[in-house]
Amino acid sequence: MAEFSDQRDSMPYDIVIVGGGPAGLSAAIRCKQLANDAGQELAVCVLEKGSEIGAHILSGAVIDPKALDELIPQWRDMGCSLAETPVTDNQHWMLTKTGKIAMPHLLTPGWMHNKGAYTGSLGHLCRWLAEQAEGLGVEIFPGFAAAEILYHEDGSVKGVATGDMGIDREGNRKPDYQPGLELHAKYTFFAEGARGHLTKILKRQFALDADSEPQVYGLGMKELWDIDPAKHKPGLVIHSQGWPLTDAYGGGFLYHQANGQVALGFVVGLGYRNPHLYPFEEFQRWKQHPEIRKFLEGGRRVSYGARAINEGGWQSIPKLAFPGGALIGCSAGFVNVPRIKGTHTAMKSGMLAAEAAFAAVQADRSGDALDDYDATLRSSWIADELQLVKNAEPLLAKFGNTIGTLLAGIDMWMRTLKIGLPFTMKHKPDCEKLWTKDHASKIAYPKPDNVISFDRLSSVFLSNTNHEEDQPVHLQLKDPSVPISYNLPLYDEPAQRYCPAGVYEVVGLEEGDPKFQINAQNCVHCKTCDIKDPTQNINWVVPEGGGGPNYPNM
Repeated sequence: MAEFSDQRDSMPYDIVIVGGGPAGLSAAIRCKQLANDAGQELAVCVLEKGSEIGAHILSGAVIDPKALDELIPQWRDMGCSLAETPVTDNQHWMLTKTGKIAMPHLLTPGWMHNKGAYTGSLGHLCRWLAEQAEGLGVEIFPGFAAAEILYHEDGSVKGVATGDMGIDREGNRKPDYQPGLELHAKYTFFAEGARGHLTKILKRQFALDADSEPQVYGLGMKELWDIDPAKHKPGLVIHSQGWPLTDAYGGGFLYHQANGQVALGFVVGLGYRNPHLYPFEEFQRWKQHPEIRKFLEGGRRVSYGARAINEGGWQSIPKLAFPGGALIGCSAGFVNVPRIKGTHTAMKSGMLAAEAAFAAVQADRSGDALDDYDATLRSSWIADELQLVKNAEPLLAKFGNTIGTLLAGIDMWMRTLKIGLPFTMKHKPDCEKLWTKDHASKIAYPKPDNVISFDRLSSVFLSNTNHEEDQPVHLQLKDPSVPISYNLPLYDEPAQRYCPAGVYEVVGLEEGDPKFQINAQNCVHCKTCDIKDPTQNINWVVPEGGGGPNYPNM
């Protein structure tokens, strides 16, 4: 019988960063820039649960370079792929079933026109940022999932531990078992993205969201296509609202990027009410619109992915600092919903946290709350930008796409023109908005034609998703009976539809013996189940490091 050691090795750092996305990497770079400029040593490491930097990164993406300009002013001349495709044409369409109404630029504030923005792969940008970080001396560990928060005796955050490797589905140790690694830090930054596993715990532990509105989310689904070169217009950016959504708010995007590719996708606000709504099928239906389809005909789909997006805005930002750590990027939620952007604000938050942490380490502090970070961010251009749009999402959620868009436009214009509007709208959690199935009409979705529209399983195949099958299921049910005994009769078990990867199935229904099946190996780590389940019975936790999607250029 194999002998296993329970002893976890530990490594000390000044700053540990959980997550190798734009916020985490920007924080790491800024930490080392400050240390190098001051001639000081500063040990910084980044943990990334994906198999490589960028593996789990998914965004539209049209990126405002404001933060990147501040972080690395010469980035355009340093081989960064983002510089290849500046936005050349920006269009916004309201779709009817067969036609479109183009929204004139004059109707929207100038900051929505994407002037000076770039379109490209956020995954590639993160890979480039990782190169810059490593060049400055940052240690990056891909394939290691931070699974546990470590605390000092006084309750302050001490660091994190990576998950044990080589545990079978029943929790037994396999021959390749390796205990997790402890990473201790003076300050730990959590940059896990939307609905992070550890961030959820920290919010409860330190009551970080006691004075903020609940976070609300959208589900973003994306495909990459190689299209007919004759139809390709590098830098063309199109956003759409309207058809096919009726109950839900959201819309589509189509970005002409480098190398003959278009990135297209669809976002469905997860506050939708009809339990029969099927976000993935809404996306596939949208692609069949004549104005979208014309770009895709003669092309080939090459990749697919999905991700939850923070949409709560300014009023949903929690307290950002707590003893021994801070929330940065989408762990906190800095997405500007009307601009459909969050990379620049995420990066800036990481930079501000880095500046506060460096000053603290210089002053020989550790384990306290970086209150300077919280205060500085709330007076930064992040705050200025998000306060202009803080009522846009709740107006869309309350009044729907058409009237909501009109009211949101008025609200944003008035704030832009500094006409006083002394109110901030509230949010209701997405999981509480679902109607029962008897109060909602079923939606007939067309079958995929496998030319423009496809099914979920063939889509997941294109995400290169893989998990070691013999490991504990990372989608945990607090009560295994709830899906069949409660969700099925009341909501026709909506997990069958809201998951964009086909993880959840109800089998045996026709035989009169329904069972809830979890295909955890399909999971693309979007977190929709954790957000939308009406009883909050599903808890998403990190699987073994390296599992999940492997996006090449999303």
